[in-house]
Amino acid sequence: MAGLPSFPRAQQAQTIRANQRDLYHVSSLREQTENVLRSWLGTRWLTRWDKETALLTKLVYYGVVLGRGNQTLGEEYTDIWQYSSFEDKAPPSDRIRSALIFLSTFPSYILAKWAASPRLNMKYPRVAKFIKTLPLYIDVAAEVNLAIFYLKGTYHDLTKRLLGLQHMSSIPEDPHVRPPSYSLLGVLLAVRLLYRLVSHIQSWREDTLLQGKGKQHADREGVAPGLFIDEKPVSDFLDLDPANEPAKPAEEDERTILDVTAIPDTVRAGRNCTLCLEERTDSCSTECGHLFCWNCIVGWGREKAECPLCRQSLNLARLLPIYNL
Repeated sequence: MAGLPSFPRAQQAQTIRANQRDLYHVSSLREQTENVLRSWLGTRWLTRWDKETALLTKLVYYGVVLGRGNQTLGEEYTDIWQYSSFEDKAPPSDRIRSALIFLSTFPSYILAKWAASPRLNMKYPRVAKFIKTLPLYIDVAAEVNLAIFYLKGTYHDLTKRLLGLQHMSSIPEDPHVRPPSYSLLGVLLAVRLLYRLVSHIQSWREDTLLQGKGKQHADREGVAPGLFIDEKPVSDFLDLDPANEPAKPAEEDERTILDVTAIPDTVRAGRNCTLCLEERTDSCSTECGHLFCWNCIVGWGREKAECPLCRQSLNLARLLPIYNL
């Protein structure tokens, strides 16, 4: 072990390329696994168990290489090795490698399952709200860690920073070659984080103002406070119960300014909701811009807090009623 300190620390470019290579192999393994499961069990089954499939592929990839103390394919590609800064630059112990595998796979899966749990939302709404916002804080912490990495060159991954895992390189340092600097990327990330902070503060102030208006409306009308659009309660726009509201033909949709009967059949064929496969009624848009029936997307969002088309996070409080599409 006395010779280990003679190896230079891995350069930023090596660490970045290794991480990109690992992400590519994990993505490729997941895609191939999904293709096999889709052909055997069907698309509906795969959609239901997509989170478990992603967890399985990560466990297989990181478990096989890290569990045995080997390099990942990305680390092998760039000739770097992990070492523990908490254990005198020794190779990571079995305990640290196990912690790395667990923290790289299970937390995101557990949070996603809890956030989509209707029972948790009903019994413990405050806990459910905290769990739904926790991934946002984790993403911000990961971006802060990445900005520090670009500025200082250590700990590309937040999990490895917590476990004290760094990389050494087998390539000798050349004193005549200056390694590339990524400081500019760190500064840009810092600017982006500052912008997100300002946007969050503005959104919080707007939500506080809307809640105040909702309370005034509740006190004045004697009803429970809710969400408002242009100082009008959302219930005035779409007073629907997704669980009990029966399906209705598009011709009977009263919440649209369109004359559906005058729309050509070829155009109406493109107005289908991708969830119920019927022509949209009580149309609404998600934050990512996809259109669904109000009943369909609310029922979906109660089970899974993500857009069924692009998998972007879905917030039912931010659905936008649409009257002219």
